[in-house]
Amino acid sequence: MGHKHADPQARAHAHSATHSIPRRHFLTAAVGTAAALTTGLSGRRAFASTPTFPEREQAWDVLIRGGRVVDPSQGLNGRFDVGIRDGRIAEVAQVIDPAGWREVIEVDGRIVTPGFIDLHAHVFEGISHYGINADKYCLSRGSTTVLDLGSAGAQTFSSFRKNVIEVQATRIRALLNISVTGMLTNLRGELQDLEYADVDRAIETIEQHRDVILGVKVRAGSDQSGPNDLIAVERALEVAEAVGLPMMMHIASTVTPIDELLRLLRPGDLLTHSFRRSGTPESGDEGILTSEGILRTSAADALERGVLFDVGHGQGSFSFDTMEMAMRQGVLPSTISSDLHAYNIGEEGPVYDLPTTISKFLYLGLSLEEAVRRTTATPAAAVGWDVQIGTLRVGAEGDVAIFEMQTGEHRFVDSYGAVRVGQEKLVPWRTIKGGRTYLPQW
Repeated sequence: MGHKHADPQARAHAHSATHSIPRRHFLTAAVGTAAALTTGLSGRRAFASTPTFPEREQAWDVLIRGGRVVDPSQGLNGRFDVGIRDGRIAEVAQVIDPAGWREVIEVDGRIVTPGFIDLHAHVFEGISHYGINADKYCLSRGSTTVLDLGSAGAQTFSSFRKNVIEVQATRIRALLNISVTGMLTNLRGELQDLEYADVDRAIETIEQHRDVILGVKVRAGSDQSGPNDLIAVERALEVAEAVGLPMMMHIASTVTPIDELLRLLRPGDLLTHSFRRSGTPESGDEGILTSEGILRTSAADALERGVLFDVGHGQGSFSFDTMEMAMRQGVLPSTISSDLHAYNIGEEGPVYDLPTTISKFLYLGLSLEEAVRRTTATPAAAVGWDVQIGTLRVGAEGDVAIFEMQTGEHRFVDSYGAVRVGQEKLVPWRTIKGGRTYLPQW
């Protein structure tokens, strides 16, 4: 194809021993603020620099009264009213006069947050075998912004934009799959044939759709890329470097040793399925933990240099045991995402929606504020929109999610069938986006 590929050894660290990462170092990389993430990107543009949200033109005024507002971007956790005018946050105060508002929503102490940002979902409905309806499974359940991760590639992206992105009420942005086909079928992995990993076509497609394509996605795993995983990652990095955007790497039973792949990730890049099963002799070398349950040096180094570790729960990519072992070593996810797709939303789950995934982290010991941070402020900063979404600051997009906190015994299942019983479950009640109110759909 007339292009060269980077030498992976040029990025590799010289040591390969394992250790745990101090919590203070992790928090610098994982919790993140806009300033920290911008610095971590080393001058590269953080996704789209000037997003446009035209749905605001149809907005009307909404007042949300009497809620417990949890907005980590402003350190808010208490009783506030929130006013939205012309599709933007107009006022946040302990009491706002209800006179003159077109719609007043009395929330009676329910939890009010910025609209969630699901940094990993698959919403190419009707074309990709993974595709789900974003408005039903995301927007109606609190996720006003969704990042589709690689459902479409250079050959299929125009259709994705026309038939999904520009049609759904959910704000949808995407990472372009390095494979030209994207994730169309489960009959064969999209990178089993390296001819599909076309650098030039990926660059051309991103340049044509820079307003909605925010980076590059590559799936490294035996089913997705087989023995081609290292070359596929190198080509995805070549595209990311050429267009000045981040790359997200999926890991699942990679053929190339995981240490070698982790060392390729740059500051501002993302690792998804970070907490898939690892840390036991049975899991071998599949994830961020060694078979003895110790954080790999390559993973610790990645966190220290500003790589973001995303959950990406999915049907086969989140383990309670692995997460608990990682947390004992001071490692928490940078971002909490669902990896919602057609195979994990049904009666058996195990994902269902992003609020259910967040509820699992409440069971694991995260405070509500820290869990919400990882689905609002941190992913907003990761995509370079921290002053526009993921916040209830005055002037930001009027994206608001309202939840009930149901207490009692709630059964949660991870991707491997492990069961935990938690005492709290976050349940969608209303979502407001573009001045419109959406009820949850089930």
